[in-house]
Amino acid sequence: MKLFYRKIGSGQPLLILHGLFGQSDNWNSLAKLFAEKGFEVFTIDLRNHGLSPHDDEWDYETMSKDVLELITDCNLQQVDLIGHSMGGKVAMRLAIDYPELINKLIVVDISPKYYPIHHQSVLEALNAVDFSILKTRKEAETVLSNYITDFGTKQFLLKNIYWKENGEMAWRFNLKVITSKIENVGTETPTDTTCDVATLFIRGEKSNYIKDDDMTMIQELFSRNMLETISGAGHWVHAEKPKEFFETVMNFIQ
Repeated sequence: MKLFYRKIGSGQPLLILHGLFGQSDNWNSLAKLFAEKGFEVFTIDLRNHGLSPHDDEWDYETMSKDVLELITDCNLQQVDLIGHSMGGKVAMRLAIDYPELINKLIVVDISPKYYPIHHQSVLEALNAVDFSILKTRKEAETVLSNYITDFGTKQFLLKNIYWKENGEMAWRFNLKVITSKIENVGTETPTDTTCDVATLFIRGEKSNYIKDDDMTMIQELFSRNMLETISGAGHWVHAEKPKEFFETVMNFIQ
């Protein structure tokens, strides 16, 4: 699948993969900072998200092959790769299957382990939004507020609304497929091999996605790993503490 991506800067290729319900432009500010430091930055819309195509096939093997196709099409070699949450699992799968393509890997607030489904309330909220009836973003926000109290989460989701040609609003992401295959998001990364790509795991101090107990599995899969914890940050580490996140990544890459 030909993924949509945004490119900025020149130099060492750096690919950035967003998380569930995210999109490439969530990373615009950080992409500019990396570009200023001599990177050719590719912020990518994964399949069924953003401006990339929608498809019924949606799992980590397929998503990693999509990114592989982009790397091949752009004639990139020895890329640095950042992935947040779902994007982190895509990045891990790509590094395990094609380690020769990856220079350094940065996995943000996700571990290789299996995660039980925990997006039910968000999916219930999104599916309650009926764009055949609603005519404004404010009306959509009101519906989401019946299910989601966190302001930041609501704003993050609302960024995915766009106007179709017929004047009707819609979600950028493929809600139908994501809803039916949400269990795929929690799938464990294959553990039958060891990856020797230099890998940095970044977690938020307030997040419970990467626990101390996960380090045993991480060590078994990624033999050259480091773990950094960013104080005061939750799951959206890069958005909550962008300065600290940027400095942590740069220290590792350089």
